Amino acid sequence: MRSDAVKSGIDKAPARSLLRADGLCDEDFDKPFIGIANSWNEVVPGHIHLDKLAEAVKEGIIEAGGYPFMFGVPAVCDGIAMGHKGMRYSLISREVISDCCEVMVEGHAFDAWVGITNCDKVTPGMLMAAGRMNVPAIMLTGGAMEVGKDGDKVLDLQSVFEALGEYSAGKVDEDHVRNIECKACPGRGSCSGLFTANTMACLTETLGLSLTGCATCIASDERKLEIARETGRKAVKLALSNTRPRDIVTKASFRNAIRVDMAIGGSTNTALHIPAISKDFGVPVTLDDFDKISRDVSHITSLRPSGPYSIADLDSAGGIPAVMNRLKDVLEDAQTVNGRSISEIAGSARVTKPEIIRPLDNPFHAQGGIAVLKGNIAPMGSVVKQSAVSPEMMKFSGRARVFDGESQATEAIVSGSIVPGDVVIIRYEGPKGAPGMPEMLSPTSLIVGRGLGGSVALITDGRFSGASRGGAIGHVSPEAYEGGPIAAVRDGDIIDIDIPARRLDVRLSDSQIKERMSKVQRVERPVTGAQSKYRKLVTNGANGAYLE
Repeated sequence: MRSDAVKSGIDKAPARSLLRADGLCDEDFDKPFIGIANSWNEVVPGHIHLDKLAEAVKEGIIEAGGYPFMFGVPAVCDGIAMGHKGMRYSLISREVISDCCEVMVEGHAFDAWVGITNCDKVTPGMLMAAGRMNVPAIMLTGGAMEVGKDGDKVLDLQSVFEALGEYSAGKVDEDHVRNIECKACPGRGSCSGLFTANTMACLTETLGLSLTGCATCIASDERKLEIARETGRKAVKLALSNTRPRDIVTKASFRNAIRVDMAIGGSTNTALHIPAISKDFGVPVTLDDFDKISRDVSHITSLRPSGPYSIADLDSAGGIPAVMNRLKDVLEDAQTVNGRSISEIAGSARVTKPEIIRPLDNPFHAQGGIAVLKGNIAPMGSVVKQSAVSPEMMKFSGRARVFDGESQATEAIVSGSIVPGDVVIIRYEGPKGAPGMPEMLSPTSLIVGRGLGGSVALITDGRFSGASRGGAIGHVSPEAYEGGPIAAVRDGDIIDIDIPARRLDVRLSDSQIKERMSKVQRVERPVTGAQSKYRKLVTNGANGAYLE
């Protein structure tokens, strides 16, 4: 076993001596050593209960004959980080989390490890580490929050941001905003809609790296503790059989994950995370894979932010196995940590509420949730959650309103200077330019809250929250900071958006763009520490903001 490197032979006496200080005794040195990467903290609502799940994982490991070693990894709450410099650290944290897992697992020669995760960057960071190390691994996602309620109205974090938009437009008073604030997030778990955290949980299950049913079992459900115990038991089995992540996750697994993503209408952030994860598994997928699959796989659920249902509703309809049952004729077979293949799981699943998970011949939308647009603004691509775009915005032309940063754009929206027919351009917010590619739920929600969701578009080289909806196009690549043509756009230029044709263009000739680019003065934001290192290493959004 890998752990023999620290526990077997006379020459390992120093290491064993230190392990005895941890509480190990002679019989423990014959057991598989299982690391537990625990992202529990008292900051992120999606993580405040992970300590209890971690204890259940430990119980499962011990029951199966392993020895558990728990260690911590960081987590950033995107909602708390939103709208200030903290958001520039969110995507950076994905790489930090991945490195933390690698350092601890490799540094201590664990035979297998469990990733206890939930929110936006933690799950992809742990998945990246799993592919890179290729040490037996299994993930446990902590589950969604229960929905908030205001009478019969369902609430979540998105409701609070949109209430601020209504307030800025004079539609509601401060008491209304406070009422929504106090009711939208009722307790532990990731935000209750199909935002980035829950999307990534669903795709982790599809990839085969978490137990069947884990993704949609909400945080307050007592089943979660048994899933946690079984996750611990399974980790020991994976260690004993030396079943590694790359034995389970193949190129077909990633294509399946994209198919499920398109079917459920997941967060646009998957177009960053799945390419980055796939690179660490040695089977890279690209934005072109997303777009091809989106044209072929229909959108068959309607979860918030674009629809009425929550993760708990999806779970009651059969969860991800039921979604895969609908897709069983287009999914490729692949293995899972369950010991059952994707085809076996999909074949045995049942859809219990067909109004929530529709059949392919009666979808909510004929195409998948994400579209990739290219054009003279985004030669390498950009991403839009087309399942959350109103019909009148699928083809849209408007006047550019250009801002070299999110805060300037937010001020303009709040002041009322953004009007129907405008296309808000927010640039220098990409992976290098920001740095850290902050997500922008504030401006998109303000636009919707002010009643402009069907008449104003927003384009950025940054990214959006999984809760964003409307004509919001992100991940424009190349970004302005690295000389992308979005830097050439000026106030008053006419922008043409054609989502069905997958086009994003400004009405300028190539020569006009070239002439303007020759005069562009790049916006520089001084950086230090982690941001400085990140800017030097990060690629663009089209490549998943992967570090090279």
